[in-house]
Amino acid sequence: MDEVRRPGRPRKTRGQLARWTPPEGWSRLVAWLSPEEKRALKHVAVEADVAVADLVRALASGLADGAITAEELIAKVRRGAQVMEKIPTLFERDEHFRVVDRPRPDCAWVFDGEGAPTEKLDGSNVRLTVRSGHLVRVEKRRNPSKVQKQQGIVDGWYVDADDHAAEDKWILAAARNTDVSDWPDGEHACEALGPRVQGNPLGLEKHTCVPFNLRVPALPDAPRSYSELRGYLAALESRFAPGHLAEGIVFHHPDGRRAKIKRKDFPLSA
Repeated sequence: MDEVRRPGRPRKTRGQLARWTPPEGWSRLVAWLSPEEKRALKHVAVEADVAVADLVRALASGLADGAITAEELIAKVRRGAQVMEKIPTLFERDEHFRVVDRPRPDCAWVFDGEGAPTEKLDGSNVRLTVRSGHLVRVEKRRNPSKVQKQQGIVDGWYVDADDHAAEDKWILAAARNTDVSDWPDGEHACEALGPRVQGNPLGLEKHTCVPFNLRVPALPDAPRSYSELRGYLAALESRFAPGHLAEGIVFHHPDGRRAKIKRKDFPLSA
């Protein structure tokens, strides 16, 4: 059965097609958007009572007029792209999902000596929003379902934690037990850790959140080759919780790229 199309908004002049002629020198910009991004833009446009095209032009106009600097815009774009980006593993994997001594091309910068290594903390990914030294919002990561992955949705996103949901109890406890008084305003991706989070592999006595951009322990002595990393991680003690093995390493490039490797990524035997 054919879908019945509902009538749209009537034209002012029914006998003429709607046309818009751009000013001289203007050009057309085309961008592909995901359904979620399109809905988000439409939502903002509805709130502002403007068309999506006008919303995009307003942003471009603000940049051209100096209302927002290129640096501010780039920082926001990079943060948005990184927030839910799946961090690539340094090496390719075999049929058993263990890494092999074959670096991934998109992680070549790590093997070129670029980027700073930090400890990968084993907890639950959350995002805290801070204003004037106060926690104002707690969000948790939601990963795509099997059906969504089949639809091409591979990256996760953040949703608000729920005070009335049992599964959110401990990440909320971790967030509220974290001192954010000296954190800068903004959204901070964190790892929620503690006795009731992910089995507490670090043996912590209290719940807390560690912001990736502020307090994750650095590992300046971390090697970068397959064999050296395997040996290094086999005995790497957590800098955050001494006496326990660290889960792995995350390398951070100055331009925002990241790459990771975990102890359990390597084969169990030589």
